[in-house]
Amino acid sequence: MSDGGSWAAPGAEPGEQPDARADQPVTPPPSALPPVPPYGQYAPPAAPQYGQYAPPVPQQPPAWQYAAPSTGYAAPPPQWAPPPKPGLIPLRPLGFGTLLGAPFQAVRRNPKATFGSGLLVQLVIVLVTGVFVGAAVFWAISRSVSAEGQADADAVNAGSVGIVLVSFVVPLVLSLFASALLQAVLVLEVARATLGEKRRLGELWKAAFKRTLPLTGWFAITVAAVIVVVALLVGIVLLANLVGGSVGLAVGVVVAILLALALAVLGAWLATKLALVPSVIVLERAGLVAAVRRSWGLTNGNFWRTFGVIALVSIILSAAGQIIQAPFSFLLPMVLTVIDPNNTGAGIAALIVLYVLFLALSLLLGAVTSVVQAATVAVVYLDLRMRKEGLDLELQRFVESRQDGLDAWPDPYATTASPTGPRA
Repeated sequence: MSDGGSWAAPGAEPGEQPDARADQPVTPPPSALPPVPPYGQYAPPAAPQYGQYAPPVPQQPPAWQYAAPSTGYAAPPPQWAPPPKPGLIPLRPLGFGTLLGAPFQAVRRNPKATFGSGLLVQLVIVLVTGVFVGAAVFWAISRSVSAEGQADADAVNAGSVGIVLVSFVVPLVLSLFASALLQAVLVLEVARATLGEKRRLGELWKAAFKRTLPLTGWFAITVAAVIVVVALLVGIVLLANLVGGSVGLAVGVVVAILLALALAVLGAWLATKLALVPSVIVLERAGLVAAVRRSWGLTNGNFWRTFGVIALVSIILSAAGQIIQAPFSFLLPMVLTVIDPNNTGAGIAALIVLYVLFLALSLLLGAVTSVVQAATVAVVYLDLRMRKEGLDLELQRFVESRQDGLDAWPDPYATTASPTGPRA
């Protein structure tokens, strides 16, 4: 308090006037203030002080989310892509539907090499069988007619029967060789079609001839086993007839039927376990014994799958063949009655024409059946190797290397292949 009654700030000298700016707010320096944004723009948020809430900082998107410069939308994440399918089948373990459809697709994809091979093989078998058996039958009849005396006639008839039976040997051997060749051709076609290749008929036959002899041996063993089984059943019936007469014959027939059913079950099991032998012989270039072991090992744990595919394809082909041939079965007995009721000879000509058409249709159906069945076995073989050995990965590497122009990649189907080894 001053003498004149005026108030002074504490610590001020008497008579000193107080500062007029003391009651005004303190303004910070311009460098401490945030920059003023231009007109029309928002100011950036100020740094939060102690005790204030800080807004969350947006995180960076993942590497696969990039903003397109034109649209600003984020690209979708990479999704699973199916395995490649360069040719006949996708390079992965196959489903049941694919296994059923692939053999028919093989015929449709390359009909000249597949259906053409089957038709050629069936035609050669029919012609050779007709020539040899027809010539043998004609010779046997000529000998029987020219026989003189009863004793001479009995000997000639016995010889004629032997000639006819021997005449079936040549067509049988030819059928085995032709079936082995057709199996090799179809296995090679399915294997190369899986890789996107399309071989010509001559190329397939040239490659198939290299493995025809081992395949012929395998088919010969199969036919020999069937002959032994049939001979055993017939022998049981004849032996029972000789021992027990008519009663023994009835017992022998019953025993033979029961044994035939049991052997049929055993035969179906063995046929399924050894169904892959031709494919192993051709693609892996294995011997007969090694191919049997290989087929047995590949089908372990996949018996019913293998049996179901092969049996179902056979049933489909058989049913289709019966449906197609059924009209001819009804027309053949009716031709003579409807066309030529007065026996003028016109019905015989129509019957011959109809019978030739029936034979041609049977030849076509036989070719299709043999080709599809052989292709079915090849597709099942590839599927089992994909499931058990990862063959699909080897096939994918082979396709990728071929696309890159590399020709030294080993054959993916061979189990022990060298980079320079021959390919089928």
